[in-house]
Amino acid sequence: MVEILKIDNLTKKFKLSAKQRKINKTTDTYKVALNGLHLNAYKGEIYGLLGPNGAGKTTTLRIICTLIKKDQGTILFDGINLDDKPALIREKIGFLTSELKLDDFFTPNYLCDYFGALHHMKKEEIKERKDFLFNKFGIDKFKEVKIGNLSNGMKQKVALVVSLIHDPEIIIFDEPTNGLDVIASKIVIDYLMELKAAGKTIIISTHIFSLVEKICDRIGIIFDGQMAIEDSLANLTKNETLEELFFRLYEEKGGDLNA
Repeated sequence: MVEILKIDNLTKKFKLSAKQRKINKTTDTYKVALNGLHLNAYKGEIYGLLGPNGAGKTTTLRIICTLIKKDQGTILFDGINLDDKPALIREKIGFLTSELKLDDFFTPNYLCDYFGALHHMKKEEIKERKDFLFNKFGIDKFKEVKIGNLSNGMKQKVALVVSLIHDPEIIIFDEPTNGLDVIASKIVIDYLMELKAAGKTIIISTHIFSLVEKICDRIGIIFDGQMAIEDSLANLTKNETLEELFFRLYEEKGGDLNA
């Protein structure tokens, strides 16, 4: 296997305001989001990142995508250090998060042109990718409809297309099927499998065990900003289901299912 992403000793903490300390009932000045996290992903695989809310999943993805800075640690993309060439890394990544909000006044057609240009794509390249992706996700007849007039599911599909317009090598999705109906979810999942077959590396963060069991090759489970376990799905589910493994580890780490 060819290692495409290697993370060592990733650390990140956030300063808490007085209001945040009051809400969280703590006197701590900082919240530790990541505490020495290690993660390895390989070319042509789908990697599932699991963990409860607040475990550090989204923070990890945002750091990988250069949206926020780490405090410590090393991140290598295909041997390239993120600290040395962040702009180059951004060109290799497609990132979709449920928090991505597209401007209501623009159309899918305009947004894809805009983001394609940001990635230094030629007009003919953008058109070719738009034609393919709009057809793939059923956006064709909505391409000149303003985002504000689209359904939530269609907005999510447009956000997906915008994230993939530059044909990235590494696709990172935070809850990829969030807000989609069962048909749209199947279209997205099938396309993820196509991307994997094409040699792309896909990292997804999700709470849906069945989705992970269906499409992921390897998984990592994190609690309190640390990797609790990381291995192939086949190895980790030899003697118990993924859900059973997750909750067993959660309780072993001091989690209370009755809280």
